[in-house]
Amino acid sequence: MNSSGGFSFDQTLKTSGDQAPKCQMSRLDDHCWSCSCASRVETKDSSSGAKWLASKTEEMMSIITSVLSNAYGSLHDVRTANLIRRGLVLFTVGAFLALVLNLLQIQRHVTLFPEEVMTTVFSSAWWIPPCCGTGAAVVGLLYPCLDSHLGEPHKFKREWASVMRCIAVFVGINHASVKLDFVNNMQLSLTLAALSLGLWWTFDRSRSGFGLGITTAFLATVITQLLVYNGVYQYTSPDFLYVRSWLPCIFFSGGVTVGNIGRQLAMGCVEKPHND
Repeated sequence: MNSSGGFSFDQTLKTSGDQAPKCQMSRLDDHCWSCSCASRVETKDSSSGAKWLASKTEEMMSIITSVLSNAYGSLHDVRTANLIRRGLVLFTVGAFLALVLNLLQIQRHVTLFPEEVMTTVFSSAWWIPPCCGTGAAVVGLLYPCLDSHLGEPHKFKREWASVMRCIAVFVGINHASVKLDFVNNMQLSLTLAALSLGLWWTFDRSRSGFGLGITTAFLATVITQLLVYNGVYQYTSPDFLYVRSWLPCIFFSGGVTVGNIGRQLAMGCVEKPHND
């Protein structure tokens, strides 16, 4: 009885002892499975959230890029249109002034053209107005570009009344070059040089304007020397190689004049959208 009872008691202890680890192991397995599943769910949620955020960011970047590209394209188109309009105005002004002033010099026999050339429009060489118009457009567009590049916006006498007075003084200097009679050409050249510097000081007073005026006078004089040397036309009584010594003064004052016109046109294009 005791032996059997002891046997049963020991067997019970063994059975309970064997079942306890199994219960603990099953609980541990359940805990591990539950933790791994939860971590997988959290990982899936975080990855889906990251993908959603990345997609939304790409959409926003594409929208911003399209808006900026459209804005830049429209701004580029507006600037190009303004540049073309300014160039056309400067070309027209330069061609008209060249035609009028060249006729004045032809009438006063300052410049002489071949007879076959004089049969064209207004009894003048056909290529002079377009060439001078192109030069006026280039110089007039360079003036505001150089001002912005140097960071020195020109604000001295920025109104159309001042520009018109500058044009009138320039025409007067050209008229004086063919009307005034001096003992020699050197006195006339010095007088016109003083008048040209006075025009720059009165209507410009900028370093960029003075530098571009000198550059314009030098290049235009060299081109004129080459044209006269090749027999395209000639000057009467040349005293500066093949041309008159006062010709650089005319080119200098002309550069300052078209530069003022170009600056005023550029300022008008900038202020127009601001006023609207």
